[in-house]
Amino acid sequence: MKLEDWFDQGIDWNLMVDYGIKIAGAIVIWIFGSWIIRKTIRGVDALMTKRAYEISLRKFLVNLLKWVLIALLVIVVLGTIGVETTSFAAILAAAGLAIGLALQGSLGNFAGGALIMIFKPIKVGDLIEAQGELGVVNEIQIFTTILTTPDNKTVVIPNGPLSNGNIKNYSKLGQLRVDLTIGVAYDSDIKQTKDVLMEALTSNPKVLKEPAPTIAVSELADSSINFAVRPWATTADYWDVYFGSLEACKKALDVAGIEIPFPHQVEIRKNV
Repeated sequence: MKLEDWFDQGIDWNLMVDYGIKIAGAIVIWIFGSWIIRKTIRGVDALMTKRAYEISLRKFLVNLLKWVLIALLVIVVLGTIGVETTSFAAILAAAGLAIGLALQGSLGNFAGGALIMIFKPIKVGDLIEAQGELGVVNEIQIFTTILTTPDNKTVVIPNGPLSNGNIKNYSKLGQLRVDLTIGVAYDSDIKQTKDVLMEALTSNPKVLKEPAPTIAVSELADSSINFAVRPWATTADYWDVYFGSLEACKKALDVAGIEIPFPHQVEIRKNV
């Protein structure tokens, strides 16, 4: 058999041309699609950098978007060549569902971490109370947030429950009111007591002048007149103002001769 006859019988030239056109189209789509993906990734990365997204979140989202776009491009290229992509897409969807179910808790924590980093209800250095814990935010990771408690313990809170629960941020506004209750005897002069307590507060340089401290009678208790003593402090000075104000008020009342009532025990002796 001649070579020409072998080519004539063994090759369907129309089919070859058809496949050649499809392969060429697939190559063009791959090159153009890859260029579009690179441009998209760079644009998204630049946008998140401009908006000061946390670096670990930014890298994760950029990589996730990159692989999703590449998977879509592969499906388009295979479809252009003529490969049946319906079953391929179904396999990817089933695999994604299985992975999602297996990592349900982790994905919830990741979503919570993303929300925290995007909307920024807290940031590193904030004093917060959440999930029954009080502490300073030491680190915000993708899946967890790490706090340092006032007694120097490390607390790790999953971001899922953290983002879905109540968060008290004591540092957000930069100022905190210190709430104290001080009781004096019933024979004490109210105006004098208020003046003495106010002087004790204003003599502390860490007590803020604005907002000004407030002192008011809060309760007529069984054995004392209770005063609500409310100085203001910066977040960093909160505990210094709290403890310092208690000590200063006690000393000032002692100097002024104003009694702070306390339970008295009376010893009764029986003659035998």
